[in-house]
Amino acid sequence: MPIEFVNMVGSRPPGAPAYSGSTFTQPIDVAWLRHYARTIEEFGFDYTLIPYASASADQYALSATVLAATQRLRTVVAVRPNSAFPTVAAQGLSTLDQLSGGRALIHIISGGSDEEQARQGDYLDKEQRYRRSSEFIEVLRKVWTAKESISHHGEFYRFDDFGPGYATHTGGALPVSLGGSSEFAYASGGAHADIFALWGEPLAETAEQIDRVYAHARAAGRADRIRFWVTFRPVVAPTDALAREKARGILERAKPFYEKVQGLNRSNVGSVRLRDLSERSEEHDGGVLWTPRGVAGSGGASSLLVGSPETVAEAIVRYVELGADIVSLPTLGDLNDAVDAGRLVIPLVRDEVARRGIDPEAVFARRAVA
Repeated sequence: MPIEFVNMVGSRPPGAPAYSGSTFTQPIDVAWLRHYARTIEEFGFDYTLIPYASASADQYALSATVLAATQRLRTVVAVRPNSAFPTVAAQGLSTLDQLSGGRALIHIISGGSDEEQARQGDYLDKEQRYRRSSEFIEVLRKVWTAKESISHHGEFYRFDDFGPGYATHTGGALPVSLGGSSEFAYASGGAHADIFALWGEPLAETAEQIDRVYAHARAAGRADRIRFWVTFRPVVAPTDALAREKARGILERAKPFYEKVQGLNRSNVGSVRLRDLSERSEEHDGGVLWTPRGVAGSGGASSLLVGSPETVAEAIVRYVELGADIVSLPTLGDLNDAVDAGRLVIPLVRDEVARRGIDPEAVFARRAVA
């Protein structure tokens, strides 16, 4: 499959307060969590992100519940290097992968918000956090692939005579995703990540970021393809005009949520970039990409793709042509919007990618080897 899609599971039904000030601490409705996961699997999503924050539910427990409820859906488990020793994280992830028959990935959260990191006792600066992420990834891969016991004496982690570690389903390393919008992020991802995650920016800015990651990859001596994922909240309706009206309603209802999350991301480089974009213009690339003022910069899902199914699908295909072959379409727990994206947009994107013969390897050769 040349393109894959991500949603993010919702743990509470629509009747629960989706945008309260305590979003992360609402009780989990287990039946709804399982229903949500099965539904997005049915409607064509390949992955669900299992998020993590200082006040969120445990990501490993959530992932295990989702994996047990589904057959094909893969979990992208968010992990912060400040909150888990890499040997322990490797064991937990490989256990999930074994239990699910090979459906676990990891997304490294280096930490974009100084305030949020401090809540869990992490006071490293941004450059140090990305160096730590790089070392964390190196240790993970050693643990997953070493056939004999290993020792490691690094800048952030030190241990002796560990393992061999608990193997993954295939016996190899799990795919590792890392994201960010700073030069530190591009350097760490270019050198170490299998997948690099980008927030939803206009096409020109996204192309520039992909080029910068590959420049760092070449500097690190890498010649393999890095997969890129981009994140947008989809707002789909029968016509572009109706989608715009729907988007305005969503933004108004979600304002308390976005304000809360935006407060956690003031120092995040990606947030600053999106806020700057919104000041220049709230609409981009012909009006399909929205970065609304007061919302942009509150997270990856603060960039909206707004339009008819055909309009949104065409916009996504243009990102695929740039080299982004994983598309995250989070709907902040709104299962109806997730279903609409799955039944109306995803098939159009896949059909158009096939019709145009877009080959990720050819895109890589064109963009990354220059």
